[in-house]
Amino acid sequence: MGYAVVLGEALVDLLDGAADGQPVYRQAIGGAPLNVAVGVARLGAPVEFVGSVGDDVLAGRIRDFLRDRGVGQRGTVTVPVSTTLAVATFAGAEPDFRFYGEPPSYGLLTADALDPTLIREAAVLYCGSIALLRTPVLAAARRAWSLATGRRVFDPNVRPRLMPDEGALDGFRAVVAEFATTADLVKLSAVDADLLYPGEPVDRVTARLRALGAGAVVLTRGPVGALVCAGADTEPVAVPAPVVDAVDATGAGDSVMAALVADLLLSGPPAPGGWPARVAYALRVAGLVCEAPGGAVAMPNREQVAARFPTG
Repeated sequence: MGYAVVLGEALVDLLDGAADGQPVYRQAIGGAPLNVAVGVARLGAPVEFVGSVGDDVLAGRIRDFLRDRGVGQRGTVTVPVSTTLAVATFAGAEPDFRFYGEPPSYGLLTADALDPTLIREAAVLYCGSIALLRTPVLAAARRAWSLATGRRVFDPNVRPRLMPDEGALDGFRAVVAEFATTADLVKLSAVDADLLYPGEPVDRVTARLRALGAGAVVLTRGPVGALVCAGADTEPVAVPAPVVDAVDATGAGDSVMAALVADLLLSGPPAPGGWPARVAYALRVAGLVCEAPGGAVAMPNREQVAARFPTG
């Protein structure tokens, strides 16, 4: 079976809310890659988190959170800065994040800090998200990508708040193309697609990424479901999402990636034509995440998914 290495950011989310009629912020351990790592572990597969965390009390809580959920930390390094905060406000179930803390604690992982053996022996390597906007982490991700002998998966997870101008977006667009070229799997959202390739239909986006070299492309579309383009398919296949009572979409896309990574570890790559079934299960995982507040804290195990969707 092997294990997955998830490389990227860990931080603390402050989720907007209210108590006793007063505005409050609820603390939640977060960061898209951390969410993915926790989701993989919750779904029964071994996983190691590779990234940088601060040296304060909040960083200690991040490490405790990972340990308690079975995520290894052989590649996690401590850096002498305060933990980055991501303040989330909501319009419906969708969060809008603003980030606080400079330099960001998640952005200080260097290529030299990587454990080459940990990377080479991984069955799956995940890279992506906002950590790649930081030069040291991008260099680390590029080195990890070159060291990897297992399957490579990528998720851009674009955050427009961190893209100050079109030049920054162009730069990240080039990074996406670079990783997609040799990725076995690219997962992105419809929001990502619209930001990276404005005005381009989502089926064209999946075709674009396949043409670059990605083995499989999964494009999530919220409550609509997902498009999957893989194998010999020249047109994307639509996979519907289950109907759920969504209260918080934080981490939903990350849970899709977590389910896909976990199944790559537990079952290997799908047979020809098998990607839609894999994605359908991942969407059930995401549906359950949307029915609970928070991201990583809402990641379910397989028994919970089966109980919620018994006919899935």
